[in-house]
This record gives sequence, C-alpha cells and structure tokens, in this order.
Amino acid sequence: MVTNAVVCWDTEYMGLAVGELCGAGREVDAEVLAHISPARSSGVNYYGSVTVDYEHELAQLGERGHRPLRAVAMDDPGAVGL
Repeated sequence: MVTNAVVCWDTEYMGLAVGELCGAGREVDAEVLAHISPARSSGVNYYGSVTVDYEHELAQLGERGHRPLRAVAMDDPGAVGL
C-alpha cells in the first residue's frame, strides 16, 4: 500500500513538472511521455525502510500543499530532454 502511495505521489509531481515545462514554452513530446513511469523512480523503495524528517518536509510545502520542483539545467548530465 505504501508503494502505491509513493507511485501516486510521483505521478502527481511528474504532472506538475510537465505542466511547468509547458508553461515555460517547452514542447513536451508525447512519445517521450509514453515511456516514462512513476514506478521506475529512485524514490520507490520496494524492499527497505525510509526515514523521513516530517518537520523538515512539512516546512517545504507551498500554499497548494506541494514541495517546490527542482530546477535542472539542460546541460546537466542527468537532465532528460523532453
């Protein structure tokens, strides 16, 4: 059940990230979106436990209850070309 909650959370943030890109005028290729999955994220830990500093995490929430998205420079080797 916890894994499903994490996948749902990842899905929400992927949607926010795509919306942010579109809002900034970036073209988001539907072919790329068809091949991403929130279940294949480093945040999904199928076999272990996770320690969370709740106070720190809650302090980061914005007015709509979301944490801020991380800005990634396109020249970053980890950046995904959408």
